[in-house]
Amino acid sequence: MRQHHPDFLVIGAPKAGTTALHAALAQHPEVFVSDPKEPKYFLCDDAPPPHWCGPGDRHSQQEWIWRRDEYDALFRPARDEQVRGESTPFYLWSKGAHRRIAEALPDVRLIAVVRDPVDRAHSNWMHLWSDGLEPEADFLTAFGMEQARVRAGYAPMWRYGGLGRYGEQLEHLFDYVDRDRVLVMRYRELIDSPVRAVDRACRFLGLTEGLVDTIPRDNARAYAEPGWRTRVLGPVVRGGAAAAQFAPPHLWRRAVRPLVVGLAAGGARRPRLTPEERAPLVDAFADDVALLSKLTSEDFSDWLSDQSRGAYDERAARVG
Repeated sequence: MRQHHPDFLVIGAPKAGTTALHAALAQHPEVFVSDPKEPKYFLCDDAPPPHWCGPGDRHSQQEWIWRRDEYDALFRPARDEQVRGESTPFYLWSKGAHRRIAEALPDVRLIAVVRDPVDRAHSNWMHLWSDGLEPEADFLTAFGMEQARVRAGYAPMWRYGGLGRYGEQLEHLFDYVDRDRVLVMRYRELIDSPVRAVDRACRFLGLTEGLVDTIPRDNARAYAEPGWRTRVLGPVVRGGAAAAQFAPPHLWRRAVRPLVVGLAAGGARRPRLTPEERAPLVDAFADDVALLSKLTSEDFSDWLSDQSRGAYDERAARVG
């Protein structure tokens, strides 16, 4: 009988399409994926997660699965012939996760989904802002607060810059996992050629191709335009998230939903970064983009453009 552990992991990065790829693979009859999608087990070391202290961090940590028996139980319902997987995008960022994965799953296959690091960071900020958790209304200001927040003990989700340094992350990962067991996919593949992208992932995982013909939309949030709603409802959300560490997570999600919907009730369009806003951030990532290109033998220089590519829905509409 097969052991109850994953055969593949979708490891990164946050806001780069991992949810969409996870949902697409879940439609494949030869695949079993975990519920929850992001157990975060390999971010821990068979011990409770660190005591992160950013807005909402302690609430979300209640859902981390850090006990090995509980993690293995996620895959027990799979049929013997199914390939089993989970998708925790923070595994790509976490150096500790690289070691733990290599030790616990010596044959596992990894799919790293990467996105233009500036667009990814902006989407990351917008996700937290529109959920009422990010108190800083200006993205560039929030981006510059990263190191202060790291020192204050904020969770990985707040590392707008650090989560997008894929070159450094892959270089470290390759010290632990053979390169032929790592597939690097681009966010734009999932939008421009979704069926081809899923088939590429299936081929890498040894699955039958041609059985999944759609990729569900990603988990983008409606945008909360700065104004009276964010001034009034944002602090309520953050205060509630702090108190929610003492309540079951599903109760907090149910309670906060009307507030999050209210934040975006103005129907504002998601803003893009201007070329002037992008330029300094592109410079900050240029060295890592060059490293990523070297490691993968693929050209990522299009990420050095001063033009933002927009959100998933905008890009998918242009493709369609």
